[in-house]
Amino acid sequence: RKQVTGFTLVEIMIVVAIIALLAAIAIPNLLRAKMSANDALAKATLRSLSTASESYATSNSGNYPGNETSLTGATPPYSNKAYCGTTISGYAFTCTFNTTSYSFVGTPGTVGTSGTTTYTVTTGGVLTP
Repeated sequence: RKQVTGFTLVEIMIVVAIIALLAAIAIPNLLRAKMSANDALAKATLRSLSTASESYATSNSGNYPGNETSLTGATPPYSNKAYCGTTISGYAFTCTFNTTSYSFVGTPGTVGTSGTTTYTVTTGGVLTP
């Protein structure tokens, strides 16, 4: 008589339980890492907009740009990409331009999922959470 070899149901259940346990540990850490990356990108984007606006003001007698096209349409451009009114990595960006000041806001689509907080940068490059 030939002996059949293979895994028993109990062995397979133990392997499935171990995989489920590892997934339960890993998934929250991955989500936290993604949120941190989104936060970092939002802050970097706001700093980029601020730097572009400050550079524009330096070249234009202290006057800030009146709109985003002034930053992206210059030759060479102060900003290579239009961020205002767009959503990037879970953050929506809104911009307020004025020749004497500016304000840029990055808001997470869902707090706790796509990002942790709303970030704002104002005239002079002051970034606040």
